[in-house]
Amino acid sequence: MIESCLRSEKHVRGVLIAGLAICLSVSNGLASTVKPQHNASAQGQPKPNIVIMVADDWGFTDLGAFGGEIATPNLDALAHRGVRFSNFHTAASCSPTRSMLLTGVESHRAGIGNLRESTPRAHFSSPAYQGSLSQRVVTVSSLLKDNGYRTYITGKWNVGSEPHNLPPQRGFDRSIVQGDTGSDNWDPQQRYLPHTDKVYWYEDGRTAVMPAKFYSSEYFVDRMIGYLDQDKGSAKPFLAYVGFQANHVPLQAPAEFIAKYKGRYNQGWTALREARRDSAARLGLVPQNTPLATLPTTLVWTAQDAQAQQYQARRMEVYAAMAEAMDHHVGRLVTHLKAAGQFENTVFLFLSDNGAEGSDYDLAQLWLKTQYSQDIDRLGGPGAYSIQGPSWASASASPLNGFKFFAGEGGIRSPMFMAGPGIQNTQGIYAGLTHVTDIAPTLLDMAGIARPSQNYKGQPIEAMAGHSLLPALQGHNAPLRQADEILGYELSGNAALFKGAFKLVKNLAPLGDGQWRLYDVVADPGETRDLQKQWPAEFASMQKDYQIWADAHGVLPVPSDYNPVMQVTINMILDYWLPTFGLWIAAGWLVPLAGWVWWRRSRRRT
Repeated sequence: MIESCLRSEKHVRGVLIAGLAICLSVSNGLASTVKPQHNASAQGQPKPNIVIMVADDWGFTDLGAFGGEIATPNLDALAHRGVRFSNFHTAASCSPTRSMLLTGVESHRAGIGNLRESTPRAHFSSPAYQGSLSQRVVTVSSLLKDNGYRTYITGKWNVGSEPHNLPPQRGFDRSIVQGDTGSDNWDPQQRYLPHTDKVYWYEDGRTAVMPAKFYSSEYFVDRMIGYLDQDKGSAKPFLAYVGFQANHVPLQAPAEFIAKYKGRYNQGWTALREARRDSAARLGLVPQNTPLATLPTTLVWTAQDAQAQQYQARRMEVYAAMAEAMDHHVGRLVTHLKAAGQFENTVFLFLSDNGAEGSDYDLAQLWLKTQYSQDIDRLGGPGAYSIQGPSWASASASPLNGFKFFAGEGGIRSPMFMAGPGIQNTQGIYAGLTHVTDIAPTLLDMAGIARPSQNYKGQPIEAMAGHSLLPALQGHNAPLRQADEILGYELSGNAALFKGAFKLVKNLAPLGDGQWRLYDVVADPGETRDLQKQWPAEFASMQKDYQIWADAHGVLPVPSDYNPVMQVTINMILDYWLPTFGLWIAAGWLVPLAGWVWWRRSRRRT
């Protein structure tokens, strides 16, 4: 009976409120013909070690080397030693980006066209929306391992927890990973949202035994250092991938880091957004006087009373502290590599998986109130839950438009740099359009490894879509992509197409109206001047180009009433709560929760 009731999205939405109530009621409870274009190893140089550091939900100017005020000296030192990419793009959420980072294949073709939690139910039948890596892709870790590398990963995984998708089957010798989108940073067993019954941790492909308490950034670096030490006698080069949880919600950091930022953000998000824009321009990362868009989700700082300003400023203090704490532990890893004599032959890659998160977590409040404290004096500490929120997220993205989940530059243009042997650029900045799918072919070229094209070990695979970044890393500033080459993008109905300096983009509510816009994102990275009337032919042709790209990549339209926050809740109910606890529990809470939702909406209207 339940199955028939839930067969359509409309019926599912009827159960939505009841499902939210459950949160409160049970809350405690290799044959390739493609040769590498740039082969350092062929020139007699040793293959480089590779360290990949993935930050979670960092905005474009959070990093000091990209214009931010947050103290990130260890990352900044690496960035200034190498090349910063000022026009580098990812997906606007974690899983799709990580799939492309690992494979060099566009996310829909890699099987992760959307975050599984926010995928419409009808899309699950498509191979482009499985929420896990397709068996038709091969990871760069597998290719490096096949060619003499020892390979390690610690931290966030989030590209599939099926046995065939865990790190040992995807090319990693040693691994300690979290399979989910996130968790608490002090308590490894504490969920950050009730998507599943627990946090899923895996060590070398088996259920991990985790410590009772930890701090995530420290733990992930500790484990990586441990793996490196265990094999320190090996002559093989290594791949070390650290997937940090910083700065994913809940925002948490040691008190000594938080204390450094007391009062730093008392002028509010608009002042910070302007200051970061100016700093990024001085560094040469964006044009001088880049116009700033005001997002519809950004509140007026001066309209907040003193108590609200104090609370909001504290949130950003915790955010900054969490980023600095991550940088501190990056410094420990760098120090370890220097002491081991490995630093000079190590390539360092840093990126954020997407832009800063602007969600308000309003619908999660019923559950959060039973699990966490949100008192201002406890924010950042164990047992406390803090978020950045949409207004501060716009400052983290400065001078870009938008944030995580959306196709504006603030959601998909991420800070990225590479540093290490053979990497040099007289300007230190590469401004050409680059993409996360470019990383896997770049690493293979650095290691002198041929890229598989049509098959791998006798099985057909998707070919890598990206370009090698080696020309940019070796001082050539010419564009890697031809002027007429297109680069498409889609996530949750938010879409974009890049062609030369132009970007065609549409966003759904609350940041957009679902209509296409056209921007010159070289001159106007803040996406403030719609050029569709000035360039009508380009505007029309790029829409046709997008549709061709979307059809070729298996992109499906979202339902007309699609709302990603609601979809997360629907999927949570159907995939976890109802199978675990049954419809009768939900029904018992339907009436009181409906009243609560009505009360919340009434408050917003007033």
